[in-house]
Amino acid sequence: MTDHLPEISWFSALCDDDYEYLGVPNPDLQSSWEHCRDIAQAADRNGFDNILLPSGYTLGIDAPAFAAAVASHTENINLLLAVRMGELWVPQLARQLATIDQMCGGRLTINIISSDLPGQAMESEPRYQRTIEYMQVLRKLLDGESVDYDGEFVKLKLDPPRLRTVSGKCPPFYFGGFSPAAKETAAAESDVFLTWPDTVASVGETVADMTERAAKHGRTLAYGLRSHVIVRETEDEAMASADRLISKLDAETGAAIKGRSLDTQSAGVNRQVALREAAGDDGFAEPNLWTGIGKARSGAGAAIVGDPDQVLAKLKAYQEVGVSAFILSGYTHIDECDLFAKYVLPNIEHAPYKPTYEAAQ
Repeated sequence: MTDHLPEISWFSALCDDDYEYLGVPNPDLQSSWEHCRDIAQAADRNGFDNILLPSGYTLGIDAPAFAAAVASHTENINLLLAVRMGELWVPQLARQLATIDQMCGGRLTINIISSDLPGQAMESEPRYQRTIEYMQVLRKLLDGESVDYDGEFVKLKLDPPRLRTVSGKCPPFYFGGFSPAAKETAAAESDVFLTWPDTVASVGETVADMTERAAKHGRTLAYGLRSHVIVRETEDEAMASADRLISKLDAETGAAIKGRSLDTQSAGVNRQVALREAAGDDGFAEPNLWTGIGKARSGAGAAIVGDPDQVLAKLKAYQEVGVSAFILSGYTHIDECDLFAKYVLPNIEHAPYKPTYEAAQ
């Protein structure tokens, strides 16, 4: 079990992923500045510790631009900004991130993405090598250190930008991936390893595996779970809400939605497919873990479903196997944010994740 308070985070649907009925577009829920701002403000108002701002190209709106704008429209919540390694030359990226951190008063955290860039298809090995090089140089620049680096993708001799983060340190790197190359990248360079929803036992195995990998690099990691949630006053109401969510979804629409993502063939996505295929006829992979959402989503494809006690017990079960950060979401994102804040959040002692920078070097 983790030895510090969990971080409870929400998700702002910058990637056109908000529905009343999964797979049925609603113009009022389409990603926009106003709608995604409202989600972030709801999570801030409800007392969540952090909010994931996802990155896409064909989907939704730009994440760094949104983070900069929403910085002055939120007060306490951290902003977990997803950035794809290689989209910006790393010195420019460092200056951009330091600027956003200043704008939000030191509330920036960073979700490192290693997916292909728009219009590009790169083999896994060089893509993760590029990610490693970007992460190493980005951390140095945001720590205020000069760089003399001669890599395959980054060749750079440069002093750090004048502008620094509020803390003077690099914000924590959150990172997810299930291929061997992704796991080694995370073990060597990340601060928080993110996994998608899975059985409690499987998540525990992932934590054990990553702990061993990180130890070989002389490092320790925190562990996060990215999952949907459906909580209602009773279990029957939660199940009815789950059934209603997918009641208008057909297989063709679901496949089209899943195919729009840049990471549809990743090892993590394939694991979500396997989880759904192994579930029972009711879609449950194990008690209170429902895979129906995966019918129309290429990423996190399951939800914790139940009454407040069941949802809380499930989160505690994941904590027992090492998870200390939860990034949750639900449909619609504002309504489910309010419901989770009403029924579950008051019963969890929680706090934003604070990295031990000495362990991350």
